[in-house]
Amino acid sequence: QVQLAESGGGLVQTGGSLRLSCAPSGRTRGVYSMGWFRQDPGKERELVAYINWNGGITIIPDSVKGRFTMSRDNINNTVYLQMNNLKPEDTAVYYCALAYDSLRGPGGPDYWGRGTQVTVSS
Repeated sequence: QVQLAESGGGLVQTGGSLRLSCAPSGRTRGVYSMGWFRQDPGKERELVAYINWNGGITIIPDSVKGRFTMSRDNINNTVYLQMNNLKPEDTAVYYCALAYDSLRGPGGPDYWGRGTQVTVSS
């Protein structure tokens, strides 16, 4: 089993920044991708950013491009989501996820974190 521990959420004003962290613990096998999803009540969960097993990073929603970046610390085995110039529409629960195959495949991630709340006040 793999556990994903997220941290870094909170309340911030419009224009502020937050950095989310996620570190897997437990026994992982082989290579895997990790990503950040977010979900606001009443909306579908969306994939925000992910890093492939080979290190390639993709930011998906146009609404966050130029504001969000994702990185990985291979020494500490931790992934980060740096969120700058936050807007009220970024308010959501942000989930860390891990997938051995594909984060966006039919089966989705193999493991999920419990989520961390990000609230951006106007």
